[in-house]
Amino acid sequence: MKEGWERKTLSSIGIAQTGTTPPTKDKSNYGDYIPFVKPAHFNKNGELDCKDSKLSEQGLSKGRLFDAHSVMMVCIGATIGKTGFSRIPTSGNQQINVLTPNDDCDYKFIYYGMISPDFQLEVLTVGTSSQATLPIINKSKWQNLTLPIPPLPEQEAIVAILDKAFAAIDQAKANLEQNIINARELFQSKFNDLFANRDESWLKFSLKELLEKKWITSHLDGNHGGDYPKKEEFVDSGVTYLSANCLKEGKIDFSKAKFLTVERASKLRKGIAIDNDVLFAHNATVGPTALLKTAEAKVILGTSLTYYRCDTEFIESDYLLLYMRSNEFSSQYKDIMRQSTRNQVPITKQRTFFHIIPPLEVQRNLIPLLNQLNAKIEKLISVNQTKLTSLEELKKSILQKAFAGELT
Repeated sequence: MKEGWERKTLSSIGIAQTGTTPPTKDKSNYGDYIPFVKPAHFNKNGELDCKDSKLSEQGLSKGRLFDAHSVMMVCIGATIGKTGFSRIPTSGNQQINVLTPNDDCDYKFIYYGMISPDFQLEVLTVGTSSQATLPIINKSKWQNLTLPIPPLPEQEAIVAILDKAFAAIDQAKANLEQNIINARELFQSKFNDLFANRDESWLKFSLKELLEKKWITSHLDGNHGGDYPKKEEFVDSGVTYLSANCLKEGKIDFSKAKFLTVERASKLRKGIAIDNDVLFAHNATVGPTALLKTAEAKVILGTSLTYYRCDTEFIESDYLLLYMRSNEFSSQYKDIMRQSTRNQVPITKQRTFFHIIPPLEVQRNLIPLLNQLNAKIEKLISVNQTKLTSLEELKKSILQKAFAGELT
C-alpha cells in the first residue's frame, strides 16, 4: 500500500447505522419534513432523488436520522451494493446501511471507495455467503469491511480528479444514450410513415377478429399458478423454457433460457410455442417481442410471455413481429398500463388490440426493406452500446487506480 495510506474498517472511520421504516399504517408518520431514502432513490451518479418520499417530524422520531454528507448502500436484494450519498440530513428504510464519516474522511472519497470494484466484490461475496434467499449484508458485517484511507488532503485531491473525470465520462455516456434513442426513433419514424401512407387494402382487425378468421391460429400465454415449475425442477439441459428476460431487440437470448426435463415438460398443456411463433412479453417487462426460430419440437413459455401463431397464407410472422414493434401497436398496451398500477397486459386485453394487416404481397415486400433498416439501426445501437460498456470499464479502471494510490 502507498506510504501514508492505511486500510481501515468502516466502523473506525465513521458512524455506521441501518435505516428503519416508521409504521406505514399511521399516515401521520409521513409528510414533508425530511427525505426518506429507499433503494429506488439512488441515481447512477450517487445523487438521491426522493422528493416524493418524506417523513413528518413524528415519523422521524420513530425512524433514524442520518447527518448530511452520509454515504448509503443497499444492503439486501438484487441491487445490493448500490451506493449513494446525501448532501443534507435524511432518513432511510431498513434496506439501507449508512456511514457518516468522521471529520478526517471526505464523504465523496468514501463514496468512491464503496463503488470501487474491489469493495463491490467484497460486498457481494459477503452478501451471498449466507443461506438467505436474497443476498444480504447486515450492519455488523458491513461495518467491518475495509477501505484504503490516505490523509485528508490526498483524499480531497483524489475526489477532485475523480469528479472531473467522471463528469466527462457521464457526459459522453449521455451523448451515446441519446444516439441510441435517436436511432430507435428513426426506425419508428420510418415504420410509422408506412402506416400513415397506407391505402384501403391495408385492413384493420382486432386480435379477437383475427382469431375468429383463423389468420392467427393460436394465441396463448405461458404457465402460471400450480403449473408453474418450481425452482428445483429446472435442470441443466432438456426442453427450453423461456421468460420475458430472454427477449431483447426482436431476438431471443437463449443463453438466459432455463430447461425442464422431457417428463416435466410433457405435463404442461399450455404455453407451448413452436418454430415461427411471435412472442410478446406481457408481464413485469411489458413490450419486448421476438420471433421464435427453433429446431426443437416445442419450447415452453413462462407466465410472462404470450405467443401469436400465424397462418402464413394471410399473415407473415416476420411482418407481425415488425408490426408489434411499431408505435401503432405499442401505444395500445401503454394506454392499458397507464390505467393500471400493475405492469402487465392480460391476454384478454391483448385480444382487444387492433392489428394493421396489408395484403400478403405487400407484407412480403416490406419485410426485407424493414429488416434491412432494422439491421442498420441495430448495428448503430450496438456500436454505441459497446462504447457505453467501454466507458463503464474506464470508470472501474480509474477507481482501481485511485484506491491503489496510483492516480495522478
